[in-house]
Amino acid sequence: MLFVPLKKGKHAAMLALHGTSSLGKRAITSENTTTANRAYAEELADRGYVVIAPDYPSFGHLKDYDFAHDRYESGTMKAIFNHIRCIDLLQAREDVDTARIGVIGHSLGGHNAMFAAAFDERIKVIVASCGWTLFSYYNIGEAASQRYGGRLGPWAQTRYMPLLRDKYGLDQQRIPFDFDEIIATLAPRPFFSNSPVNDSNFDVKGVKAGIANATPVYGLFNATQRLQVRYPDAGHDFPPAQRLEAYRFIDEALGHTPEKHALLR
Repeated sequence: MLFVPLKKGKHAAMLALHGTSSLGKRAITSENTTTANRAYAEELADRGYVVIAPDYPSFGHLKDYDFAHDRYESGTMKAIFNHIRCIDLLQAREDVDTARIGVIGHSLGGHNAMFAAAFDERIKVIVASCGWTLFSYYNIGEAASQRYGGRLGPWAQTRYMPLLRDKYGLDQQRIPFDFDEIIATLAPRPFFSNSPVNDSNFDVKGVKAGIANATPVYGLFNATQRLQVRYPDAGHDFPPAQRLEAYRFIDEALGHTPEKHALLR
């Protein structure tokens, strides 16, 4: 899905990634009438960005994606490839300023925004909402833990990273990365995290610990102000106030003057 401003000229652009929803990319538009605070693809388009919103494999138009017969080690890696190709497409458009491209996502889209930016330095600003905590703080509850074969089991689903189980036994001490290290790879690019204090999956204590670990890396670049976190009193959500803060953060990072205020949906 592509949103293009009516105004002629070159524009900043955003890759917008959806969360876990059968709607896929439509979940981050006004077509999502069941979940509030998710229409950031359209809201960024309202601000004058070119916005591309793909489906994550197994959602939306890719709901029947066949992971077993592709060439990728994981669904996450397939998604990273797709997202890099989205940046390729944006850079090929005459209406996009190729030096001003960012990424935003919530939940599934939040950590995939981080992964995409870690692999593609053409992404100049990153916003992740409810997308991460350190693995040692990840929480799904006892019933779900039994269902998925372990506390980190949801990360090892076929459509995500099955090697976390098949190679590393869901042992966080053996898993060769954590989210503070992902953030460190983003430095000194601007990174904004919306991390509500009542997010039942992505424990805010792990976010605070991860930010503390990553801050010295940003400090090496004299860029600590580019590492921003908000801790709203909310659950697994992207509330209006934090979305607007995120949009202004993106505007500043990309040198973008919004066409008008975002129409919050």
